[in-house]
Amino acid sequence: MNTRRKTRNLPLHLVLVVVGALMAVPLLYAVLSGFKSTDQLSRNPIGLPAPWNPGNYTGILGSGDFWRLVGNSTLIAVATTVLVVVLSALAAFSFARFAFRGREVLFTVFTMGLMFPFAVAALPLFLLLRSLGLLDNPLGVVLPQAAFGLPMTIIILRGFFRQIPGELEEAATLDGCGPFGFFWRVLLPMARPALGTVSVLAVVTSWNNFFLPLLVFTDSTWWTLPIGVQQFQGQYAADYARVFAYLVLAMVPALAFYGVAERQLVGGLTAGATKG
Repeated sequence: MNTRRKTRNLPLHLVLVVVGALMAVPLLYAVLSGFKSTDQLSRNPIGLPAPWNPGNYTGILGSGDFWRLVGNSTLIAVATTVLVVVLSALAAFSFARFAFRGREVLFTVFTMGLMFPFAVAALPLFLLLRSLGLLDNPLGVVLPQAAFGLPMTIIILRGFFRQIPGELEEAATLDGCGPFGFFWRVLLPMARPALGTVSVLAVVTSWNNFFLPLLVFTDSTWWTLPIGVQQFQGQYAADYARVFAYLVLAMVPALAFYGVAERQLVGGLTAGATKG
């Protein structure tokens, strides 16, 4: 039976191997290219570096501009994630545990936010931020990112909160917990996998956001890492090896965060699938 099961799962495993290779090979190529000189990269684009040239990486890591961009991206990503998770958790709790007139209509309004791409709102958003004095201000990026992240996060958390048995809420009420006490002491600890999942999604989305920071920041002091990558590519357009090194280092923080939060992300998705 085990042999039959393995044979039946073989096509799935082959697909996973192919998909994994398609994702890993370009990343490995970029890492190795960063250890070459541009001359090596022109003469031997596929082979291993000979000799290995770590100067591209060490030169970037020794640059204060690179770490400033990392700090800006981290600040904006953390602020956005905290805002999104806090507001979404409260909204999802209301939609999941309270019955009030117009609840489903209001929830539908939130879900409609998924239908509008950011590019559609770019011009009105720019005019609004300018009128509020939020250009060249981190809040000019944090607040819109949080607003665009609310619909998906509310949908995920509402589905999780609705699966919490009502008996737990009744028991908490008998123990003297009000609605907020139940939310804070019981619901949030139980929803930790779901909160971890939406936090990972919010951080990665914010970290990779390019258009909104480009729209808001004209002062290079607040540029984020995606803008820095574009500027670096323009500055060293002919030095392909150094550009590869910069791209790899720009991806490392997001990959490191994902590696640390992977278990929480998988746990949240598994818990959601099990409860569903």
